[in-house]
Amino acid sequence: MTPKAPGLGVDFGTSNTAAGYLRDGRPRLISFASGQTTIPTTFFFDFDTRKMLIGEPANQALLDGAHGRFMRALKRILGTPLMHEPRQLLNERVTFVDIIARFLAQVKARAEAEAGISFDRVLSGRPVVFHAAGDPREVAAEADLRACYLAAGFRDVAFMPEPQAAAIASGALGDQGGTGLIVDVGGGTSDFSLFCSGKEGVTILANHGVRIGGTDFDRAISIDRVMLHLGKGTDLRKVLGSGSTPTPNAIFHDLATWEKIAFIYTPQNRRLAAEMVRLAHEPEKLARLARVLEDELGHELSFAVERGKIASNSGDASASILLDGIEPGLAVPLSADALADTFARYADALAEGARETLRIAGLDPAQVEKVFYVGGSSLMSLVSQTMRELFPQAAHSFSEVFTAVADGLAIAAGGERQLLPV
Repeated sequence: MTPKAPGLGVDFGTSNTAAGYLRDGRPRLISFASGQTTIPTTFFFDFDTRKMLIGEPANQALLDGAHGRFMRALKRILGTPLMHEPRQLLNERVTFVDIIARFLAQVKARAEAEAGISFDRVLSGRPVVFHAAGDPREVAAEADLRACYLAAGFRDVAFMPEPQAAAIASGALGDQGGTGLIVDVGGGTSDFSLFCSGKEGVTILANHGVRIGGTDFDRAISIDRVMLHLGKGTDLRKVLGSGSTPTPNAIFHDLATWEKIAFIYTPQNRRLAAEMVRLAHEPEKLARLARVLEDELGHELSFAVERGKIASNSGDASASILLDGIEPGLAVPLSADALADTFARYADALAEGARETLRIAGLDPAQVEKVFYVGGSSLMSLVSQTMRELFPQAAHSFSEVFTAVADGLAIAAGGERQLLPV
């Protein structure tokens, strides 16, 4: 019997991507810039060099003020009509399928150069739900992602739920067996997998997911804390007659949403902002919004929010969102209490996601012996606090938060330690 060709495991993430393959029975992750085993899932279309940059070079081009278009969180639009709408970039008409495919093609090329072999097969991670259980966009989202891999040059594309891959990589609970829960909170989704394990391998008992991730956390902070300083919640004088009218909210919500930022710099929005400055009771705030649109500072603003979130979550009592690029000296304090207040709405949703996973498996919390956290956003304190309240008797582990999914995909793509049937 001819052995199966080697496969590449790819964890294509909302914020970061990792890839790996099996060598000598162990997962080996691909090294990207500066030896990192993850690469930011970011894109920059440089209008001067006519090149598409990905990862850290894309981020740096944005920070350096290069003339071009930056994009992030494209995974969140899988399954939507936006994926197939042609748009003009670098003198050609492309879709988001084309853009993501080019990113994946570079990951493939890097993997092949490092491994010294060709990868025609790919095992891709996927969230348990892209949008919501039963949502018709679920089938379309996986079909879109498959199309991206095929366009990137892979011939055989298979999928595995991301928390299942993390369960494989976790080493499970050892030879003694037991029941564990994977809590995978990434940039776009939160996924849960209950599993039992032993000498024979890992058996998945239940999967569930909710569309909550780090980009939602950033968006909530931006809307609750930052957009107030750009005019959200203020009033405008009516064009005709006396009285006032509220400032429209849509532009602030789009500016706070990673995947929408690249599309807000339109002449219509710039004219709207200029008109709001003219009619504003607090024109200095709306002038900041106009500056963001005119100088295309939306992504810098969102990165500032992300940095402030991380600082506040780490316990920095003086944490702030620094907005010097918009206005010298402008900073928005972000205390731990303010962060907890903004995130309160998500704690309930995460707890319900875990409870639903238990219900599917027919288990109660006391039967879960260990909780494994994966995904960068699982490091937010609200995640572990919520899970510790729900599983007070379980041991909680943060091993390999950023790479567990890619490790598990690499193992599974290599044909070892596959999941046992339920």
